[in-house]
Amino acid sequence: MLRRPGIITGLFLFLISFAQAQLPSRKITKEEYIGMYKDIAIEEMNMYHIPASITLAQGILESAYGNSTLAKKANNHFGIKCHKGWNGKTYHMDDDARDECFRRYNHPHESFKDHSIFLTTRDRYAFLFDLAINDYKGWAKGLKQAGYATNPKYPQLLIGIIEEYKLYEYDRYYQEPFLAENKKTSRTTASYAGSSRKEDFQPVTIGASNRQVYENNGVKFIYARRGDNFYKIARDFNIYTWQVYRYNDLKKKDPIDEGQILYLERKNRQAEQEVHVVNPGEDLYSISQQYAIKLKKLCRYNTLDKDAELFPGQRIKLKK
Repeated sequence: MLRRPGIITGLFLFLISFAQAQLPSRKITKEEYIGMYKDIAIEEMNMYHIPASITLAQGILESAYGNSTLAKKANNHFGIKCHKGWNGKTYHMDDDARDECFRRYNHPHESFKDHSIFLTTRDRYAFLFDLAINDYKGWAKGLKQAGYATNPKYPQLLIGIIEEYKLYEYDRYYQEPFLAENKKTSRTTASYAGSSRKEDFQPVTIGASNRQVYENNGVKFIYARRGDNFYKIARDFNIYTWQVYRYNDLKKKDPIDEGQILYLERKNRQAEQEVHVVNPGEDLYSISQQYAIKLKKLCRYNTLDKDAELFPGQRIKLKK
């Protein structure tokens, strides 16, 4: 019987590690591998819109269902190589060439997470996210088309694994984004920075130069006026110039747009809301401004770079 997954806890990760420790003298079977990682694959599906069936099938194929040297020595279940910009641990072994560099993780769960990030942050895979979550055949063919693997039979291998073990059943646990519910708290985003309609907030005070001050997530902010700059805003509110741009995760030379939200205090570490569902055109910066969350915290909660490309329907964690 399938179990509806919840948030992966430390206990669950411990159980995976324990299960692995119980199988040192023999190979893990495909059934055991699926049982160990299906919940992780489903959670990643709901966070990144990648079918759980595809994630599990790729893990089975790329790691020999957890028995490959790379999986055992580096916890790398998807054969992801270091690539430019990788600053994590590495593991070297012969593959297509001698002594190739592969990513090394502390736990298989990190490999599953990095697999999701790898697919969602590279342009060549972007077209896959237009497919239905249950279109595992389209995903399998698309991965080969985008260059994930060189084996010409890669799609057929993935599809064969999915259908043999009925992995498509796990795709049924995809939770449709609650776009209507999310719309209640959604803010209009400006071309450069997150902004909100003034009717969404009521002014809490009147500052210098008759400027209305609002509050979001317990943090005071203003809407920029035409002709504003960091110095003028700092002068009006008796704070330092650097405070204005740093509180808003901006740089000193960044432009200011009319109507843009500008916080006058440090943004918070998290929001009251658990998750934000991405709307078209949004990025991590606009979301951080929308909820008055520090950008670096938002990146950390979601294991994403600040410039990561987001897709509509993606779930962004707003809390640790």
